[in-house]
Amino acid sequence: MSVNQVSVFLENKPGTLNAMTEVLANSGINIRALSLADTKDFGIVRMIVNDVYEATNVLKEANFVAKFTPVLVYAISDETGCLNTLLKTFTETNVNIEYMYAFAGKQRAYMIFRVSDTKKAESLLAAKGLKSLSQEQIAEV
Repeated sequence: MSVNQVSVFLENKPGTLNAMTEVLANSGINIRALSLADTKDFGIVRMIVNDVYEATNVLKEANFVAKFTPVLVYAISDETGCLNTLLKTFTETNVNIEYMYAFAGKQRAYMIFRVSDTKKAESLLAAKGLKSLSQEQIAEV
């Protein structure tokens, strides 16, 4: 199952990231994972949050450009070589990774992948024994 990630486009100037996190904090949104990529003028924040629909709504109400996109999340052991093993499966199934980021849980690491065809990739990876996490499972880690 895929998980919805919130993507927010931010102007690259002091205080903009703080303004975004303040909107989320004031609305009771918990950020589980975050990635920030920037260019000279804009940044893209990608987040896994506890309530993707509420986060997207409150951000839009606060005049942020926000949308959600499906990503795949896989739990791996926090041990040497586990990420490599997971990536080998992506290679074996010819799934191209557009970008990835991670967050640490209590006992595992969680790898987040954006791929071009989420459903196809999930099916190919499931055939190799990999089970992606659901939105509900992410909320529990």
